[in-house]
Amino acid sequence: MTDNIPLQPVRQKKRMDSKHRSGCCECLRCCGRRDPRPRTVWLGHPEKRDQRYPRNVINNQKYNFFTFLPGVLFNQFKYFFNLYFLLLACSQFVVEMRLGALYTYWVPLGFVLAVTVIREAAEEIRCYMRDKEVNSQIYSKLTARGTVKVKSSNIQVGDLIIVEKDLLQIRSYVYAEEPNIDIHNFVGTFRREDSDPPVNESLSIENTLWASTVIASGTVVGVVLYTGRELRSVMNTSNPRSKIGLFDLEVNCLTKILFGALVVVSLVMVALQHFAGRWYLQIIRFLLLFSNIIPISLRVNLDMGKIVYSWVIRRDSKIPGTVVRSSTIPEQLGRISYLLTDKTGTLTQNEMVFKRLHLGTVAYGLDSMDEVQSHIFSIYTQQSQDPPAVKGLTLATKVRKTMSSRVHEAVKAIALCHNVTPVYESNGVTDQAEAERHYEDSCRVYQASSPDEVALVQWTESVGLTLVGRDQSSVQLRTPGGHILNFTILQIFPFTYESKRMGIIVRDESTGEITFYMKGADVVMAGIVQYNDWLEEECGNMAREGLRVLVVAKKSLTEEQYQDFEARYVQAKLSVHDRSLKVATVIESLEMEMELLCLTGVEDQLQTDVRPTLETLRNAGIKVWMLTGDKLETATCTAKNAHLVTRTQDIHIFRLVTNRGEAHLELNAFRRKHDCALVISGDSLEVCLKYYEYEFMELACQCPAVVCCRCAPTQKAQIVRLLQERTGKLTCAVGDGGNDVSMIQEADCGVGVEGKEGKQASLAADFSITQFKHLGRLLMVHGRNSYKRSAALSQFVIHRSLCISTMQAVFSSVFYFASVPLYQGFLIIGYSTIYTMFPVFSLVLDKDVKSEVAMLYPELYKDLLKGRPLSYKTFLIWVLISIYQGSIIMYGALLLFESEFVHIVAISFTSLILTELLMVALTIQTWHWLMIVAELLSLSCYIASLVFLHEFIDVYFIATLSFLWKVTVITLVSCLPLYVLKYLRRRFSPPSYSKLTS
Repeated sequence: MTDNIPLQPVRQKKRMDSKHRSGCCECLRCCGRRDPRPRTVWLGHPEKRDQRYPRNVINNQKYNFFTFLPGVLFNQFKYFFNLYFLLLACSQFVVEMRLGALYTYWVPLGFVLAVTVIREAAEEIRCYMRDKEVNSQIYSKLTARGTVKVKSSNIQVGDLIIVEKDLLQIRSYVYAEEPNIDIHNFVGTFRREDSDPPVNESLSIENTLWASTVIASGTVVGVVLYTGRELRSVMNTSNPRSKIGLFDLEVNCLTKILFGALVVVSLVMVALQHFAGRWYLQIIRFLLLFSNIIPISLRVNLDMGKIVYSWVIRRDSKIPGTVVRSSTIPEQLGRISYLLTDKTGTLTQNEMVFKRLHLGTVAYGLDSMDEVQSHIFSIYTQQSQDPPAVKGLTLATKVRKTMSSRVHEAVKAIALCHNVTPVYESNGVTDQAEAERHYEDSCRVYQASSPDEVALVQWTESVGLTLVGRDQSSVQLRTPGGHILNFTILQIFPFTYESKRMGIIVRDESTGEITFYMKGADVVMAGIVQYNDWLEEECGNMAREGLRVLVVAKKSLTEEQYQDFEARYVQAKLSVHDRSLKVATVIESLEMEMELLCLTGVEDQLQTDVRPTLETLRNAGIKVWMLTGDKLETATCTAKNAHLVTRTQDIHIFRLVTNRGEAHLELNAFRRKHDCALVISGDSLEVCLKYYEYEFMELACQCPAVVCCRCAPTQKAQIVRLLQERTGKLTCAVGDGGNDVSMIQEADCGVGVEGKEGKQASLAADFSITQFKHLGRLLMVHGRNSYKRSAALSQFVIHRSLCISTMQAVFSSVFYFASVPLYQGFLIIGYSTIYTMFPVFSLVLDKDVKSEVAMLYPELYKDLLKGRPLSYKTFLIWVLISIYQGSIIMYGALLLFESEFVHIVAISFTSLILTELLMVALTIQTWHWLMIVAELLSLSCYIASLVFLHEFIDVYFIATLSFLWKVTVITLVSCLPLYVLKYLRRRFSPPSYSKLTS
């Protein structure tokens, strides 16, 4: 009847709930958010609004036209690393502080900023185009002048939107509750004033359509109640933000340490001058002189490396369709400790398969369904042979039911008690109208909000009782003989999390009998059905097999009983206050002493290779938490079926708690369990986090697996945030629907799966994949490689800068602590760019093991969780190597130089270049042909440029034999000991991966 969020364009063909995520609308950025209020919405008259509503626009961008450049620059200079170089470059405008040409400082900084701005602009443009595509989608709006086309961004509250597969003079309005984040409930009323008498109808969540809903057949008219930031999907998501990787924070920390070393070295130099003269100015000059200790090229090398990693991920043929939407955090993929995943559509296909029918004394599995079919056939064959007057009598007066009649009653109950609608489509031979009129089997498709409902109806069709028609007031079933059974729907009670059951009251048109059918979870149905001695035991047996168990029951009603119930039920539904409680009370008066018919068991089909993927993640040291909005029973079954919980692990189902005392008792009970997976509902979780946040998270983090069911989107994000705060570990969130967006955006690394629920999650994620199984390779191969490569690259860039800084320190010390640069002009810029940039950057192609080995031995991933590739220990080792090599090169050049100063420059600079090239070769573990090209290209560039460096280097001297042997000796002394140490380490203390590559 109503539509609480905008609808999908009419051109869509397949039904899906793809709940497009909207970011903050424009007015939210300009003004404050007002308190939400209830509203009265006149159908088809958006101008009759009693308050101002937000525009229905989608905005996933981090910046707008005016905030882009200031925002990007702020995000760059808020880090110490870039702010330092900005201050350094600005200081060169002061004559007393200038050490060289301005371009030696401003060109590198400008290049770094240009790369960052271009990258951010490209991502913003892609985001803008995606938003524009969604905001420009065409909808059909119903007006007094007929149907008109309207863009999504122009939809207003009160508009009547037509939803169809590929009407208007009315005085009606809808009263709707204020916008809120509760996606499971809705309270409203519909009133039509131009009818006699006026029509009043209550509205619940069953009368609403989600954003972007597309129906499979027919036409629906919906009135828009909420738009823009007041959409419940939007209120359950957070604003887009720029994620900063842990690796980048660690590098930023190292640069602070280097800055501290820079200050210490500068003070030492001035102290050795006994603070003579204008010593404070000398300190500043030394700070500028040793500024290479902090490499300006580090940031741009890492950023370019991220671009390469993203390109490699997109080009991987083994994970086709993978998209990198955030190129700033690929290293995060290599250090994930907690994986939080959605269930439906992510781990499962959201397609149920009927597995078991249990009648208490007999059970039917997949291999014995032909027996059920024969029972149904025999019942309706017998009925077709009996006169109609006798038929009802013979079935109703049997004291002891035969097995055939018991099976028939169970199957009929399953075929009637649901919310499934059969729809008919043209198959190329029969058109839609003819198919619907003749109930063509080949043209029929079942449509429902729950896949297990579809599975049950498909099963009844397979055994002979087919659902062929349904509308709001009637149901039609077809018997094996082709006879149509007509039933009138008197009432339907939808499933809710609180009730854990659904029911329907129908009248058989052939006999006039009124029957109340109900199905639900065993925990609630056990107290509703008549006493029996097999329900609890068999439900447990089926649940242990990983089946979703439903208990089916019925109760016959007289006409008087039903009329009395209807009067009380209608009165309760019209209540505005405490409606849910009043309605539940009336329904419960009917739910007594119901006849137990059967148990049904269905199984949710898993996505391809979910089990081996989860096994890989477990072996890699990653703990998996499943956060789902589904029911507890369904979530538990899926956890078992997917082997999220192994066969050797116990499961502790955290009982429902509503207050502090109950939470305390249940936490104590849970504390006594060991190596036990936890299953907890969203309501209980909320109570625990309110009173015992620290204690609960401490216990939950010790569990091998956690399942949170009936989680609201905000709860999913809260769990991610608490894991980050309490453990300090990196989290990865995986989901495929709009209700996963908050979790995906809150996690350190968000992965969206493109599935049946649309692209909302994938568009909001940092990485988008097409199947859950691709996650294993994304983490084990690309995440691991990205982290190890960036660690090696960053340490090598730091080493490169520390080497030349050490040489400068030695040079200044020898020449009476003068603040005179050793290398000037192009030599400084060329050293970090064309002479060494290509070989150093080629480390982004290095790898220690083949991708097949990384997938086969996920334990290799576990080593990265300790952060060893980039740690204080490895940083200190590279600092010592840099000091050693810088000292050897400088002292060697001073020792071996001849009469002129330019010879020192020639010998030391050439040795420095060769040392860097050899160190790259020493670091590489797997050679790539581009690495060889980079080494040769850099060496060729240096040799070729010597002709143009006569201002700094004696060209005639470098052609002599004396120059060659001196450079060779210095280079060997600086590098050879490191090669020896590397060999000894691999020989006596090999890394874990070396055993797999030997």
